[in-house]
Amino acid sequence: MQGIGTKMEKDLKGYERYRRQLMHEGFVPEHQQRLRNSTALIAGIGGVGGTAALYLATAGIGKMIFAHYGKLTLSNMNRQILMTHDWIGKSRVVRAKKAIEEINPEVAVEIFDERLSEDNIESLLDGVQIALSARPNFQERRILNNACVKKNIPMIEAAMNGMEGYLFNIIPKVTPCLNCLYPDDNPEWEELGFPVLGAVSGSLGCLMSIEAIKLLSGYGKPLLSQMLVINTMGMEFKKFSIYRDANCAVCS
Repeated sequence: MQGIGTKMEKDLKGYERYRRQLMHEGFVPEHQQRLRNSTALIAGIGGVGGTAALYLATAGIGKMIFAHYGKLTLSNMNRQILMTHDWIGKSRVVRAKKAIEEINPEVAVEIFDERLSEDNIESLLDGVQIALSARPNFQERRILNNACVKKNIPMIEAAMNGMEGYLFNIIPKVTPCLNCLYPDDNPEWEELGFPVLGAVSGSLGCLMSIEAIKLLSGYGKPLLSQMLVINTMGMEFKKFSIYRDANCAVCS
């Protein structure tokens, strides 16, 4: 027994920051190391993506790439937890990088103050093991989905509107992609045209980070071919089966 205890202490050396999550049954230093060796693209660091980025950082991911265009506004402050009031009028990705570095200096952060486009998506995904889709429009989400399918990179899709939200994982060649469920002719969102309660977007961001941690570390059972739909007005959480479209223009 003494030898086992000594080995455990050796294995956990350097992981003191993550000691409490290493107490989970079955979550071993190998899972933690996989997370440390991973890079995630966070497409959108607003209410959903910013919260996901925060908890990926505290869990010990190795690197994150933030892609989010624009400056912080006062109306952003009800939901964007990586932001501070004194930063209004300045670049959101710069402040997000600073916040993550203050929370966990072990995490590397690379930032791009720009929208996702056909011109930059290939370079944004270079060296990435997972992508988190949290942009407030379908155009950028489709660009990310198409590139992830092409490059065989898992993607987590999450969106909210008012008190509701959805989340599902896209594993190329395994699960439906975004285009299977929402074809290209789907009506576009108006970026600032839907209500947001910060706690709802934050809750969805937390769930998004949990799925990312599971997919990257190999620990637990991620959602596969299922969509989680939440309605916080009545605290209803449901899972629905989703299916690949055999005629999907993107992933078939």
